[in-house]
Amino acid sequence: MFTLAIGDHARLRPLEPWQAPEFLAHIDRARDAVDPWIPWATFSTDLPSARATLQRYADRLAADNGGIFGIWLDGTLVGGVMFTRFDSTSGVCEIGCWLEKAGEGRGLVNRACRVLIDWAFTERGMSRVEWWVAAHNARSIGAARRLGMTRDGVLRRHSPYRGVRHDIEVWSVLAEEWPAAGEGSASGVQAELDRLIGVFMGAFTNTGGRRPDLDVIREVFIPQGRIIANVGDEPVIYDLDAFIEPRQRMLTDGTLTEFSEEEVSARTEIFGSIAHRFSAYRRSGYREGEWFEASGHKTTQYLLTPAGWRMSSLAWDDAPAAVAG
Repeated sequence: MFTLAIGDHARLRPLEPWQAPEFLAHIDRARDAVDPWIPWATFSTDLPSARATLQRYADRLAADNGGIFGIWLDGTLVGGVMFTRFDSTSGVCEIGCWLEKAGEGRGLVNRACRVLIDWAFTERGMSRVEWWVAAHNARSIGAARRLGMTRDGVLRRHSPYRGVRHDIEVWSVLAEEWPAAGEGSASGVQAELDRLIGVFMGAFTNTGGRRPDLDVIREVFIPQGRIIANVGDEPVIYDLDAFIEPRQRMLTDGTLTEFSEEEVSARTEIFGSIAHRFSAYRRSGYREGEWFEASGHKTTQYLLTPAGWRMSSLAWDDAPAAVAG
């Protein structure tokens, strides 16, 4: 069957019933991280049950209503992506993902999901790709954001797990929202830079009970990235940890509530493997119970790395009342 390269030493290919021993060994390594989020992990506990899981997806693939695909890193199965639903009549499908620790931090899930979404839109003419996620699964919500998806709403107490019913968030991307050009083209690069700044700004949102996920900032920046606040007599220069930790605390301890930030205009210049973006933005929320609004400007630099486009630095200048960055 097909094998697609999705990065250095990483491959995507169908995961089939005959691979049950390898799949079971992988699930045993990933079980603690995967089991709370993907129900079939609970039922893949021995070789027959692991084979039955893969057979169910093979049957769905044959019926054109699903499919499962593994991610191999250096020849070892470390995760995968799947069409949990695929309805060509309605033009709506749902994708999901999972990953063991050995595959984290490399952008593998993002690239694998993009393969599935590209295929669903360009080859099959789907209209909408969905992402269903437990409301407290911050990593999966971050993955949806990085794919450029929009949060449509919450299905309250939708899904039971070990005696507790959980809220489910529904995220989606529409065919007309998905960049038609390849990542290497100018329009494809522009779309990727748009996505990165959207992930950065969306990480701070805690409106409507949503939990902010500032860890995703580490995924859109290079590890050596710098974030600079020009809000006083002298600029304050942060590495990623120094920037993230106090803001995560403020956004979760009640200091900043109903906070959100959005880009209102931007100008981007791309030069080969580097890029620059100048943005105007606005933000609002409650700081220690008092409503505030602010606006300002950001300048962002990008680099094309082996893992894709990443931010290398960001500087902002705004009113003193806004402190989330």
